[in-house]
Amino acid sequence: MQYRTLGNTGMQVSQLCFGTMSFGGDADEETSIAMFNRCRDAGINFFDCANVYQHGLAEEILGKCIQGIRHELVITSKFRFPMGDGPNQSGASRKHILREIEQTLNRLDTDYLDLYFIHRFDERTPLEETLRALDDLVQAGMILYPAVSNFAAWQIAKALGLSALHGWARFECIQPMYNLLKRQAEVEILPLAQSEKLGVIPYSPMAGGYLSGKYSSSNMPETGRLVSNTMYSTRYGADWMIHAVDAFSAKAREMGVRPASLAVAWVGSHPAVTAPIIGARNLAQLEDSLNSIQVPMTPELRKELSELTPEPPPATDRSEENTSANYTQVLAKK
Repeated sequence: MQYRTLGNTGMQVSQLCFGTMSFGGDADEETSIAMFNRCRDAGINFFDCANVYQHGLAEEILGKCIQGIRHELVITSKFRFPMGDGPNQSGASRKHILREIEQTLNRLDTDYLDLYFIHRFDERTPLEETLRALDDLVQAGMILYPAVSNFAAWQIAKALGLSALHGWARFECIQPMYNLLKRQAEVEILPLAQSEKLGVIPYSPMAGGYLSGKYSSSNMPETGRLVSNTMYSTRYGADWMIHAVDAFSAKAREMGVRPASLAVAWVGSHPAVTAPIIGARNLAQLEDSLNSIQVPMTPELRKELSELTPEPPPATDRSEENTSANYTQVLAKK
């Protein structure tokens, strides 16, 4: 396991981050603890959580796992989604943030979080209020760094500008969706992260399991998230995707590696990415993700795999910019 500097913080994190969304849900407590221990054996020191995962149960289980070794680990959690039916039990207001950080720290049985993520943009709350509240948590020693998930690039850039203007602690890490089937982050989010020296820990590197080897055009399981969960079936419902999955799985077979390992390795090979977030329901699934660090992801292999799926258009929508018909070369020929 290699270790990388997280953005501009100086903090060293493992090249894989383990996501605990399955803790207390798809994985019972015994299995969750076993997966945590296997990650530690593999050298992972980076664990991602959220208050909404099983309504706090995932944090409680992770809290049991980290006792006695807390100082060795980088621990995250998130706030934003509803934690009750009340009108102030969701969002990114100061009121909700202060309540949720206390609850999260109690469940994790720790004095502080290394990273505290806004789970999603809150249209109702001024960004200034959210950022000032997070800065207060930094000053109080309850969190080390604010962070953000599921923001658009303009929202991240606006937040960075506000933090710089007011002298508040800025976002030091972002958590976008990114995988071979969902590449929109390549257009503006990942270049922004590189420019501003932000850590990047993408989630869903296996596209909700679509790139795990379980799915193909000739074998569509009757159960699984992509079948039973409308959010995932909508997200990955484009007709072209199953053909890309077939070609991707064929390449994995040709290389003699598991598709899941190859999928995680592809995400981790982007120069902006610090550590893909891996997840699992059991130890067998976890091994495939852990083995991703053994995949020899050369620039040539990354390019070959990338060509299996559509490249998103540039931010300006001048699609010719990536070809020989771009404006610079046309002018040079005159």
